[in-house]
Amino acid sequence: MSEDMEDGGDIKKFMYMNRKAPYGTIYALEALEVVLIGAAFDQDVSLAFVDDGVFQLTKGQDTAGIGIKNFSPAFKALGDYDVTKLYVEKESLEERGLTADDLMDLVYEDEDDDWAEKPSIRLVSRDELKTVLAEQDVIMSF
Repeated sequence: MSEDMEDGGDIKKFMYMNRKAPYGTIYALEALEVVLIGAAFDQDVSLAFVDDGVFQLTKGQDTAGIGIKNFSPAFKALGDYDVTKLYVEKESLEERGLTADDLMDLVYEDEDDDWAEKPSIRLVSRDELKTVLAEQDVIMSF
């Protein structure tokens, strides 16, 4: 345990911004891998999906035609790593003709609420996302 944590110091908040479509570049997969590694080391991790990054969370991804492994099921494991804050920008969804119904159903079990399943995805406006970003210690953009 770090000295900061032993002395009651603040845990740094890490925000990973996902701006790219899930396939065609390595950014989306690399971001997911970095998030899982960070969460394994008890970082306070959250993700934001903006621009074409919102496509990373869409239901029914089929990559057979492009010959790339579909990594979208890995998002379902985020709750097991205590990654429970996934912010999706409403305007990015709307600009791409998507709604919340087009997104995967990602949940986590809340140990403070008798292990009740709760949604991980939080739809936020651009202004709300700016507020969330201002609260972060580290922001990494992919």
